Amino acid sequence: MKTNKTTLTPLTPAVFYILLALASGEKHGYEIMKQVKHDSQEQVKMGSGTLYGSIKRMLADRLVEEAGERPDPTRDNERRRYYRLTELGRRAFLTELQRYHEVVSIANQRSLFPDSEGIAYEM
Repeated sequence: MKTNKTTLTPLTPAVFYILLALASGEKHGYEIMKQVKHDSQEQVKMGSGTLYGSIKRMLADRLVEEAGERPDPTRDNERRRYYRLTELGRRAFLTELQRYHEVVSIANQRSLFPDSEGIAYEM
């Protein structure tokens, strides 16, 4: 599948989960890893190599940026880098969510889920 250069979608699962983690606010790397684990119900356990490799590419693609200030510099490790979504990152994330919504809708229409009720999914 080709990546759309305008929206940078489809996103890899790692990038999708990082954007999902950052959608609720700025986070440093370890917080992102914990949030990904929580958001995926422990199905995705992202290691530091995957996280920082993905963040490096996301910075280059302008999906995320480093936050300028730390929440509380007196209580934080000065080496920590905080990241936040850019407008492009937010749009790419929402575009991917819409794509997922469409796929789930098709699967529901075709009764592809084990239970005949499908999945309750709203955007």
